[in-house]
Amino acid sequence: MTKHKTGTRKEWVAARLDLLKAEKELTRRSDELARRRQELPWVRIDKEYRFETDEGSASLADLFRGRSQLLVYHFMFGPDYTAGCPSCSAIADGFDGSVVHLANHDVALSAVSRAPLAKLQAYKRRMGWTFPWASSFGSDFNLDFNVSFTEEQQREGIGEYNFRRSQGKGARFAAVRALEEAGKEGPLAEIAAGVGTDWATYTREAPGMSAFALEDGVVYHAYSAYARGLDGLWGMYQWLDRAPKGRNETGIWFRRHDEYDKG
Repeated sequence: MTKHKTGTRKEWVAARLDLLKAEKELTRRSDELARRRQELPWVRIDKEYRFETDEGSASLADLFRGRSQLLVYHFMFGPDYTAGCPSCSAIADGFDGSVVHLANHDVALSAVSRAPLAKLQAYKRRMGWTFPWASSFGSDFNLDFNVSFTEEQQREGIGEYNFRRSQGKGARFAAVRALEEAGKEGPLAEIAAGVGTDWATYTREAPGMSAFALEDGVVYHAYSAYARGLDGLWGMYQWLDRAPKGRNETGIWFRRHDEYDKG
């Protein structure tokens, strides 16, 4: 016997219509936020960034691949990793289906990571992906967009992520240290081991996405999001949020798609 509340079809429809009002309100609010994203001032990028791609060395403008808009997913795959972050991998599983549609709507989509290109290419083959993935190895790109951190920043507890700057003191610093301790064993350590590193090395990378525009040969930074700001890109969670039991998480349950038991 289920422990969940049950009812008649009439009761379900009444409750569903009430929920529909809230969903419509959320949709309208989401549309408003999308407009506000597009109204953000663009910031001209004059710094020269170089990337390694399947086609060779590339500039940031080259990543647009002839389009006027570029969406970059900052994929956690550091130089010392032996595999990509499992969370980023779950998000990236949805990229191949979107790339062709975006490309035909004047938008290029590319992942960017600090790992050398050969590592990214090998991991793409393992995962069966075909979307563009550029290496920013040796570039300041990840540091400048606050998705990579130096050992000094990590050691001193300083740096910026999700538009919040840590100064290495007070509660924020204590929280960083507590997370480092937690990552020495248990599920966090398992995640780090899964990419071939320890927790400290693993967390010198962070996830995010950034949007860029190209006009008259000039690249502009238009938008970036981090942390829970990436939820909308994580396809499986959009489905789970509509499943009867929701996300129903008691820990880190997901794996890379080739690591599940076949059955």
